[in-house]
Amino acid sequence: MASLAAIRNSRRQERLSALRQGAAATAAGWTNAEIWLFGSLARGDWDAYSDVDLLAIAPTQVAADALADALLEARLGDDVLALTQERWQQLKQGDDPYWRAIGRDALRLDQQ
Repeated sequence: MASLAAIRNSRRQERLSALRQGAAATAAGWTNAEIWLFGSLARGDWDAYSDVDLLAIAPTQVAADALADALLEARLGDDVLALTQERWQQLKQGDDPYWRAIGRDALRLDQQ
């Protein structure tokens, strides 16, 4: 009999695999785009009520906004934040503990 932790880990890995496939397919149409998962699913402390939090990162804000819209249309995330690559670097390396934690825990999805 599998332990609860093993079942939880298996479900998380299945969910991450599906998100990675969807993110890679979505990002394929974009140049220099990145898709990151953050929040409880990225950290591994998710539950049945957790949503999927994504970052849509692109060279310009217009491109990031369009990528965020594409992720929402593909139903890959519940909350999608759009940032330029420059802003993402500033935030994750800045002084705000919220963004530093996101930068530390986020998982890049569009790469295999």
